[in-house]
Amino acid sequence: MRADSTTTFRSLYPPIEPYISERIPVSGGHEVHVEQSGNPHGIPVLFVHGGPGGGTSPIQRRFFNPSKYRIILFDQRGCGRSRPHASLENNTTQDLIEDMEAIREYLRIKSWVLFGGSWGSTLSLLYGQAHPDRVRSIILRGIFLSRREELDWFYKEGTRSLFPEAWARFSGKIPEAEHDDLIKAYYRRLTEPEFERERLTYAKEWSLWEGSTVTLVPDEEQRTHSVDPVFALAFARIEAHYFLHQCFLECDDQILRDASRLKDVPITIVQGRYDAICPPKSAWDLAQAMPWASLKIVPVAGHSAFEPGIQHELICATDAI
Repeated sequence: MRADSTTTFRSLYPPIEPYISERIPVSGGHEVHVEQSGNPHGIPVLFVHGGPGGGTSPIQRRFFNPSKYRIILFDQRGCGRSRPHASLENNTTQDLIEDMEAIREYLRIKSWVLFGGSWGSTLSLLYGQAHPDRVRSIILRGIFLSRREELDWFYKEGTRSLFPEAWARFSGKIPEAEHDDLIKAYYRRLTEPEFERERLTYAKEWSLWEGSTVTLVPDEEQRTHSVDPVFALAFARIEAHYFLHQCFLECDDQILRDASRLKDVPITIVQGRYDAICPPKSAWDLAQAMPWASLKIVPVAGHSAFEPGIQHELICATDAI
């Protein structure tokens, strides 16, 4: 049932601990952190986190019925508990897709459910298009298709109109002469040796901009987490690296172009109506390219997976599989 004024929103499942947590060596000198919780014999589900560079957290286990699911969380290259921390070397979208396959093979899983939001929706779709026979279902939230119009929305002419005070702070750290490309300007300061002493300062500002826009109602806890030094350094460096290279896609509309590769995979799309980071147009465009998918636009919600209405729809979707 859809959540409305007469419906009680679903709450997260109770906290659980992993029954195994390990780092798996992958290509290019990286090790990715992988944890498993829930039922070892249950339906395998892979939580694909956002960012790029966001990492995972214990609360993300709680979208899934632990008696039904074998819950797998992994930190993508360079972030969370994966190593080397904040590394951009050998860190591309194709590398991440190969890492997901390496995890699946290592865990001896034939096929699994993918659960991804924001950048996690991008990566889930790209992995599914590369390996459709390995995916039994996909649940997506806050759609990001890695198109130029989406990057321009968040780093040029869109979100700034809704959060002018946060934008003033974010853009104000960069000389006005470089305001035509803030992604490039921040990338320089997050990677080049001449800015090494100020790197963490710029990382915090990059992260705070996103942390200030992620929820419909201001969330001070989210803002505080966004400027944690360990989190911010990986998040900012990796995200700027990916966005500067338009997430290493072959072309601007690659995901929509290859939509038919997932025609046999059930797909649920959950989208906040007032998502200021990934506006609903992208979810709509994806649903038009995938008419077999179910699109649920949550009327009172922003970008976060923990908006009450979005959380409700996501848990309903995992329960329905």
